[in-house]
Amino acid sequence: MHDPLPRLARTSFPPVRRSRLTTLQVNLGYRCNQSCVHCHVSAGPNRTEEMSARTVGEVIHFMKVSGVSVLDVTGGAPELNPSFRFLVDAAVEHGARIIDRCNLTILREPGQEDLAEFLAVRQVGVVASLPCYLDENVDRQRGRGVFDASIEGLRRLNALGYGGDDTDLSLDLVFNPQGPVLPPPQHELERTYKAELWRRFGVRFNRLLTLANMPIGRFGSILISKGQFEEYLGMLRAAHVDANVERVMCRHTVSIDWQGYAYDCDFNQMLGLPMRLNGSPRTHVTDLTSVDVEGRPIVIRDHCFGCTAGQGSGCGGALG
Repeated sequence: MHDPLPRLARTSFPPVRRSRLTTLQVNLGYRCNQSCVHCHVSAGPNRTEEMSARTVGEVIHFMKVSGVSVLDVTGGAPELNPSFRFLVDAAVEHGARIIDRCNLTILREPGQEDLAEFLAVRQVGVVASLPCYLDENVDRQRGRGVFDASIEGLRRLNALGYGGDDTDLSLDLVFNPQGPVLPPPQHELERTYKAELWRRFGVRFNRLLTLANMPIGRFGSILISKGQFEEYLGMLRAAHVDANVERVMCRHTVSIDWQGYAYDCDFNQMLGLPMRLNGSPRTHVTDLTSVDVEGRPIVIRDHCFGCTAGQGSGCGGALG
């Protein structure tokens, strides 16, 4: 696999500094029941990296002493980590809002038969990838049969109250473009998604989050192999909007990898660009308890233009 990092120069992207930390994003490992083309962490069934129970305990400790209000749990398929439910229950006890980045097909995996009910009882917000409302497009990007399994998962969540008017059971879908293009306007696409999913399948959800594909991981490797890497980066740079810099997610989020090391964002994590505090080459979550990250500079490279191009993009969807 090609490594995009050497091509991501020390950049003309404007300097960014941290604001107050509100969100802890935790990657529980790269093991997944799917292998999606656009996956920036290159997750899959054969990946073995997984956060240990000890590191999960260290994350819980930092969550409590730092006072973060949002726990954003991701992977891979984070639910495959044996400590996933323990972490969620600890966050419930802490009073944090919890986001589970769920691929929907995990709801039918052996051993996960009660997962949907577990999430609903604890009022965990679900953010689920569904790159199209047409089965052929989804299966092309995520694998044969994924669309039907995703619709089954959405119906199961709907039956528990997700996607309706109960704001404690939020269900958001994530759209990624099929190739090296920017996503269309979020609000317009959301209207189409809602109409088509309801008409075709009787499925409802709350919001559609549009995310630009980052030129890293599996997608970055594909760009390089097709000779499209520089062209895509050029498009991102040309579409940069200065106003989006103040709204990028890395200003208020710290990303923790499966070994417990801290990064300014999930994308820097995949590129091996750790937070460097107090002269250390990398920072562990256990070191963060004694450090105030507010006002500190964020590690930037050319991939950062993916978050500020056009309407902007982040784990919470469009910025504009």
